[in-house]
Amino acid sequence: MSAVDLVGDVDQYDVVVVGGGPAGLSAALNLVRARRRTLVIDSNRPRNAATLQAHGYLTRDGVSPLELRKLGREEVQSYPHGEVLSAHVDSVRRDGDLFHVSARGVRGGASREVAARAILIASGLIETLPALPSLRVYYGTHLHSCIECDGYEKADAPLALIGESDDLAERALLLGQWSDDLIVFTNGVGAISEPEERALAARGIRVERRPVTDIAGERGTMTGVRLADGEVVERTCGFVRPHWEPALAYASSLCLDTDADGLLVVDSGGRTSVQGVYAAGDPTTAGPQQLIVAAGAGAVAAAAINRDLIGPLKPVVE
Repeated sequence: MSAVDLVGDVDQYDVVVVGGGPAGLSAALNLVRARRRTLVIDSNRPRNAATLQAHGYLTRDGVSPLELRKLGREEVQSYPHGEVLSAHVDSVRRDGDLFHVSARGVRGGASREVAARAILIASGLIETLPALPSLRVYYGTHLHSCIECDGYEKADAPLALIGESDDLAERALLLGQWSDDLIVFTNGVGAISEPEERALAARGIRVERRPVTDIAGERGTMTGVRLADGEVVERTCGFVRPHWEPALAYASSLCLDTDADGLLVVDSGGRTSVQGVYAAGDPTTAGPQQLIVAAGAGAVAAAAINRDLIGPLKPVVE
């Protein structure tokens, strides 16, 4: 059996996976092991590219996220039915029983038009950080967005939590697990009610409502948070609360059901509202998942895809 069939002059796969993070690669690995012809299309520009180490992934604690992706690609491609394409998906459209995918090559790579019986959306999130000029300098080293992922490494340090969302009090409560020296910076925007502020204060967590203008530092080392009035509040590291939205523009023609936050609505097997379209990982949850959780969701979706492609068990009429 060849790894690729043709429909006209278009390569056909059983499954096209959009996104090569833990969810997409985990799904692809399970699919190729089920002998499903699988193509992973990924632009290779992950949201966590600035992160030096990923944590909480069993047997891979502390691994570089980029190295984890590299290993995952190699594993998928080691099977005769697995292929990974470095490209940006421009569109996915349905044509009868097949989905047609248009992908534009990145970094000199080839562009492709392919068809598939099923699509798995695992394309992650678009992350918008607070508009502070120097934040990117420290993001991934001194400042992080995932408390569960990086809280342990910042334990007992003078921490900052910077954000403009309405969930800062809950995030501060969680972050207080790792340090008793925490200041929440709302930038004059983030919503923390007075009762929430009193409750945080009872736990030794201070709320700073003045606007923030930048992150202060010397020679690549964070030293504090600079306020609009010129004061620098000493902090050595911390966490930011970005705004996240799913990267789904390429799938607009499919008219998939989404929730109030624009996230894909899926069942327990990752099935969306459109037959043949599945989703796993960040596009289905509020905020980014830990890598190991996303990988698990990919494996669950792969099992559902494989079973659905087999079709129903029809009784034989004698």
